[in-house]
Amino acid sequence: MAPRGVAAAAGVSRGWRECARRVWRGAEEVRLRAAGVRPVGALTARCPALARLVLRMDSDVDATMLACIAFSCPNLQTLDISMANNAVNRITGDELSRFVSEKRVLSVLKLDSCSSLGFLNISSSSLSTLWLSGLCSLTKAVMNCPNLNELSLVFPKQNNDSTDLVALMDSLGRTCPNLRNMHISSIRLCNEAVFALETANLRGLCMLSLVLGSKITDAAVASIVRSYASLELLDLSGSSITDNGLGMICNAFPDTLTRLLMALCPNITSSGIQVAAAQLPLLRLMDCGKSICANPQPEAGRSYFGDLNGGIKFCSKLPIQKKQQPTYQKVIIKHSSLKKLSLWGCSAIEALYVNCPELVDLNLNSCMNLHPERLLIQCPKLKDVHVNGCRDMLIGAIRNQVLNEFAAAEPRLPCKRLADGSKRVHVPHFMIEQLEEQEKWGRPRKTQCTVHLT
Repeated sequence: MAPRGVAAAAGVSRGWRECARRVWRGAEEVRLRAAGVRPVGALTARCPALARLVLRMDSDVDATMLACIAFSCPNLQTLDISMANNAVNRITGDELSRFVSEKRVLSVLKLDSCSSLGFLNISSSSLSTLWLSGLCSLTKAVMNCPNLNELSLVFPKQNNDSTDLVALMDSLGRTCPNLRNMHISSIRLCNEAVFALETANLRGLCMLSLVLGSKITDAAVASIVRSYASLELLDLSGSSITDNGLGMICNAFPDTLTRLLMALCPNITSSGIQVAAAQLPLLRLMDCGKSICANPQPEAGRSYFGDLNGGIKFCSKLPIQKKQQPTYQKVIIKHSSLKKLSLWGCSAIEALYVNCPELVDLNLNSCMNLHPERLLIQCPKLKDVHVNGCRDMLIGAIRNQVLNEFAAAEPRLPCKRLADGSKRVHVPHFMIEQLEEQEKWGRPRKTQCTVHLT
């Protein structure tokens, strides 16, 4: 029930007021969208058993909010604060450090828009999950959390960030030895940061996500392969890895990797994607969005003239607009376990064959050069196909294929021609009983595949 609903119920009668009071006292989790610290304080004061608090703030947040939560929620285990509209998070590094050190049972902390922190100095023996987004130019990043299992740090996409990620990665092994899931998003990610992560000796890592690191190459992949033996998720989206790096990943994690994300990786080709699909039998999700692109750049012509000293002087001419034909590729993916496949923005794909009996979601958004006659989808369990930005003929071909696949999977019922020449379908008695049984127990029938245009 929404907090407003409980408050409204308290005004009905004395009995309802007492009932609402018991609801507040027994509440362990509250999700609230608030416009200031006052409604948050008024609500949390009524909930002495509150353990999980999720706030969506429409106004600025500062140390006053943290002080209010610390006073009203002594047994708080989970705190999640996100910012709405143009609200600003003004919490500093000192204030956050003090709050975490005082909350001895806090295990999950998620904060949005943390651009005002300045530095991180978090020490907690109870904290197991830490998500901080909107970080910028941290002068120091120390996290002494021996029981931390999951860490997510998101930095801005602009070039004004000056955080030393190499030092941050190097300290994690000493201060957070039990890390299992790590997500770092920063344009400052590079091979040196990954090498520092190798020296951190985080052998228990299962999920590694290093996003937007355009300076990450196959050398970093080799370091990852040496460091971890049982990765289940690997996300190197936005990196500069090649098919060779994909080959190393396939050779290292064939028995553990279930999710592989390599979107926005311009140096991989259809061959690398096909090898990954063939050599990773446990794969459930693969994202190759905008990795196979056709963007030919016009070449600038150059002419040269002999100068007075007999040398050669190059003079730039106007760009010559040559009709350079992009190299189109075909992709063949055959996998027995894959459930989600994303090829969004792969404008260089002209032919696609997908044979995945377990696939339920296929993303082909902005695959503008995919030919309808060179498309074959054999996925009987497909539920959602995303085709935003595709040509009308391709959308029609996709609809025909997935709908025909659905129709082919429907049971064939016996027919009998009557005396007037017409046909009537006779439903067997056992099928009628099955349908009645499904309706009785509320079991859903098989749903038709949906083609999403937006």
